[in-house]
Amino acid sequence: MRMVKHKFILQRFPEQHYTVLFNSETGFFLRIEDVGFEPPFWSENGPELLDISITRWCDRECLRCYRKANLFGKHMKLEKYRQIMEQAHNLPVLQVALGGGNPNQHPDFCEILKMTREEYNIVPSYTTNGRGLTKKVLEASAAYCGAVAVSAYSPYNELELAIEKLISLDVKTNVHFVLDKDSIATAIQWLKNPPTFLSSVNALIFLNYKPLGRIEEKDDLLKESSSLNVFFDEVQKSHGYKIGFDSCLVSGLVNYINISPTFFDCCDAGRFSMFISEDMQAYPCSFMENTHSSIDLENNTLLEAWTTGNEFIKIRQRTLNEKCEKCPKKIICLGGCPNWKLINLC
Repeated sequence: MRMVKHKFILQRFPEQHYTVLFNSETGFFLRIEDVGFEPPFWSENGPELLDISITRWCDRECLRCYRKANLFGKHMKLEKYRQIMEQAHNLPVLQVALGGGNPNQHPDFCEILKMTREEYNIVPSYTTNGRGLTKKVLEASAAYCGAVAVSAYSPYNELELAIEKLISLDVKTNVHFVLDKDSIATAIQWLKNPPTFLSSVNALIFLNYKPLGRIEEKDDLLKESSSLNVFFDEVQKSHGYKIGFDSCLVSGLVNYINISPTFFDCCDAGRFSMFISEDMQAYPCSFMENTHSSIDLENNTLLEAWTTGNEFIKIRQRTLNEKCEKCPKKIICLGGCPNWKLINLC
């Protein structure tokens, strides 16, 4: 059951004994289990978040791009995106994270944002490399987006310019920073002496590096760094902006930060979120695209992929059955990443 009152969306799932409250303006999200019941392990009614690649086109062609996006990458057709939204509207989907490639350079990008928010009452956000932020894109972002994340690439001049453009229209702006063995030094420097462009952002979000791009540098994994203690000490200090992490860092958070388990969010791939590629293939996680089988959404519905798709079933089983050598923190992080144990920080 979905109830909408102004900016608040209330979803009640009596058969699983929990309720979801979502503020479509601020992004505040709360999943509340009924008294006497455990928090739900997964949403049996469908995903709450869709991570959708609307294009594989990108003019940066970064070596570490896990999707290997390039100038020949194709765009998802607008009618295919609408097919997804038509189904998502009848599922628990509250938010859509648009990615790529560089999503804001999709030829129908502004229409996609408008359609998602106005026609289907789902909040879109997107991650950009900072390029292609035209006046039209910026205005659509301000009108329809929950937030925009700008990926941090050295030498960061394009990052700074992108932030300025977005902030000028009061778009809630985050910075995505990929942490690896080497980049952690820059992260620590930013935390100790923040660049001026961070003063206006909503949050600095750290992402755990996965060796899945055009080059796979396993020696550069974050866990190989000797600076982890320094980094996690710094993130716990007061800053002029919020600090966030992707769920791929949850194993590090439970081992290096002493805060209430209430504030941790472990991997929700296949449990509360789904990834859809620009060619209409569904996976539990975007990082599974080149290593696992998919469900073709041309021949299956979102709900069919979610409930009966082989990889969705397997990732839930792996997460649920993860033993972690009887680690007492497993109940908090659920074993970290269920697919690539080599990125876990424990």
